[in-house]
Amino acid sequence: MRPKAKYAVIYRHRNEYPVSVMCRFFQVPRSGYYDFVHRMGRPEKDAAIAEIIAEQRERSFCTYGYRRMWLVLKKRGIHRNPKTILRIMEKYDLLAEIRRRRKWQQMGQQVHKYKNLLNREFSADRPNSKWVTDISYIHTKQGVLYLSMIRDLYDNSIVAYKTGTEQTVNLVLDTIRLAMRREKKRAAAELQLHSDQGFQYTSQAYFNLTRSYGITPSMSRRGNCYDNAMAENFFSILKTECIYRYKPASICEANEMIDRSRCATPIKTLYFPTLRLFCAVRTIWGGSMRGEGCFLYRTRLHIGSRK
Repeated sequence: MRPKAKYAVIYRHRNEYPVSVMCRFFQVPRSGYYDFVHRMGRPEKDAAIAEIIAEQRERSFCTYGYRRMWLVLKKRGIHRNPKTILRIMEKYDLLAEIRRRRKWQQMGQQVHKYKNLLNREFSADRPNSKWVTDISYIHTKQGVLYLSMIRDLYDNSIVAYKTGTEQTVNLVLDTIRLAMRREKKRAAAELQLHSDQGFQYTSQAYFNLTRSYGITPSMSRRGNCYDNAMAENFFSILKTECIYRYKPASICEANEMIDRSRCATPIKTLYFPTLRLFCAVRTIWGGSMRGEGCFLYRTRLHIGSRK
C-alpha cells in the first residue's frame, strides 16, 4: 500500500484510534501524516496542466505521448520538463493508448539456455557449419499458419522447412530431422544451430535432439532480433515478395504459396555477387508431403572458373 493511501486510512479513523498508534501500525511517520492533512485543503498543483493534457488527449484520439504533449504545451506557453509531463500523464492516467511497450512474456518453461556462439558472424567458410532457424506466422482468414525453417549461412540457402497449424516443439524438431536427413553426410563436424529464445528452443526435447545429432546450439540474447538477423531477413523477403502481395485466404492456399514461392535468395557461391536466384526448387525424395521441402536445395552453379 502506498503511503498516501495509508495516510487516508489514518485520517478516516482519526476519531476512533490514536494517530500515533495507527502511524506505528502502518509504519509511516507522524510528520508525513500531518503534512498530508495540511495539504488536503490545497488544490492539486498539477490539476490545471492535467486538465489541458486531457483536453488535448481527446483531440488527438488518445495518440499523443508525453513528448508530443510536451511540444503542444510548449506552443501554448506552458514550459515544463518532458519528464514532468510524463509524471502527470501517469498520475492522471492520461498516457497514449497506442505504442505502449509490451511486457516480455515467457511461453512455457525455459529448461535450457545457450550462449550466443554465433555473435552476429553471419558467414561461414564451408557448407553446413552454421545454420540459423526460426518460426514465423502467416495470417490467413482461416487461421494462422506457422512456418519453421533452417537456413545455411554458407550460401544463404534454405536447408529445410516445415509448416503447421500449431506452434509446437514438434514443428521445430521435425524441421531439424528433415534437414539432417538430407545433409547428415555433408554436415560439418561442428555444426552450429542458432535460434532465438523461443520456448521450443529451450525445451528438453530440443536439447536431446541436437545432442543426438552432434549439433551445437547457439541462442540470441533475450529480446534482440538482430542476433538472428539472417532468419528474420528471410521471413521479411518471403512475406514482402509473396505473402503480403497475394494474401492467402486459407491455410491450404498459404501452404501452396510457400511450396511454389519464388523467394529471392542471394547465393554467395555465385561468380557474380549481384546475381540473385529466384527459385522454386523442391527436391522430392520418394514423394515429399506438403509443407516439407526446400526452397533452394543445395543448388550449385558453376559460372566461369568459379567453383
